[in-house]
Amino acid sequence: MPAMRLPNPLTLLVGCTIFAAALTYIVPAGTYDRRDDPVTGRSIVVAGTYHHVPAEPVGPFAAMVAIPRGLIDAASVVFFVFLVGGAFGVVDKTGALRDGIDWLVRRVGNNGMLAIPIMSLAFAAGGALENMQEEIIALVPALLLLTRRLGFNAMTAALISVGAAAVGSAFSPVNPFQVLIAQKVAHLPQASGSGFRVVVLAIALTLWIGRTMRYAKRTRVPADDSSLVTAPDESPHRRGGTVLAIVLATFVVFLYGVLRLGWDFDQEAGLFFAMGIAAGIAGGLRIAGTADAFIEGFRSMAYAAILIGFSRAISVVMNEGHIIDSVVHGLSTPLAAFPVGVAALGMMAVHAIIHVPVPSVSGEAVLTLPILAPLSDLIGLSRQVTVLTYQYGAGLCELITPTNGGLMAILVAANVRFEDWLRVIARLTLAVAALGAGAILVAIAVGLQ
Repeated sequence: MPAMRLPNPLTLLVGCTIFAAALTYIVPAGTYDRRDDPVTGRSIVVAGTYHHVPAEPVGPFAAMVAIPRGLIDAASVVFFVFLVGGAFGVVDKTGALRDGIDWLVRRVGNNGMLAIPIMSLAFAAGGALENMQEEIIALVPALLLLTRRLGFNAMTAALISVGAAAVGSAFSPVNPFQVLIAQKVAHLPQASGSGFRVVVLAIALTLWIGRTMRYAKRTRVPADDSSLVTAPDESPHRRGGTVLAIVLATFVVFLYGVLRLGWDFDQEAGLFFAMGIAAGIAGGLRIAGTADAFIEGFRSMAYAAILIGFSRAISVVMNEGHIIDSVVHGLSTPLAAFPVGVAALGMMAVHAIIHVPVPSVSGEAVLTLPILAPLSDLIGLSRQVTVLTYQYGAGLCELITPTNGGLMAILVAANVRFEDWLRVIARLTLAVAALGAGAILVAIAVGLQ
């Protein structure tokens, strides 16, 4: 039986945009009232205010116009990817990254399997601390180089990076773009319930990393050492060491800016652009060589960056057709009729479904939780558990939905087909989702508040 083969990501996303436009002719238009919330600094919906509005179906040409609008809407992310890709193009051009990886591979030797949990935990920490995803795109070339030198394939690199980061994000106790903003919207103390979340996070990462190592061991091939450039006991040369130090310092500043200064993609992109300039000069490329390396880096990231804008077009269409709120209303209203445990698992499923047309986790939080938090009060479900249903439902959907532009861009950069990704992670994602569902039932049983 031939393997499933999906269209390439660009075709898939355009098809999803056309399908979303078709839905605007079928789904009744409606909207909730919204208010500015001083606590979150965002516009959130007002529960109980859903009402129908005149239908505004999106025609074929308007659906095509939504694509450039999606690119504009995602401009900060798109240009972040371009600038970070350009910066790492410069770093790669200096040869410092390859020298450093060669040196690391020689030190690891036959213990290459140990690199998988170490790298997975690093990416999971990025997901847990700052919802790392698009930032991974620029790291893919270096990650592929490292995994190839250790005998692992591109799928393993994807499991280590975007897979581990998504699991870290979904189960995080402190992710500012998921759990913290959700707790603000639900009027819960910040980082409350962290002890419970840390335990579940540890189990989820153990499961994910264990399965990743099993896959890597099964598919590992003898490493190709033909391109190693350093002598067996030679450390990276002084100029390369300076470039790597610049890269390391950049990530330290990056984490500080995100976690302490509230940086967004604009500030992050500026930081990495400065890193590229400094690395080029320190690496001996001079101004002209640095500029050429930036251009090569831009070129290598063009397709991945554009995919992010194409994925945003789907929500643009549904917003223009006024059907996103209708979908939320239609999915959430029946939950009140079910027992508490069933309703909680239903909320998790609802969040996963809504995350397809609303791929922003923070955007989904301010859209759904003002509706589901009061509903949970009526059925006797704690708001903390309601936040868990959002985290696990929306967060794990990040692993499988084609509307997640970051995921699609990373897979493209790693040269991993989307259908191959789905085939490899299907059972593992179901296992992690079952863990999340079980954790929700346990949280209800122990009265998590």
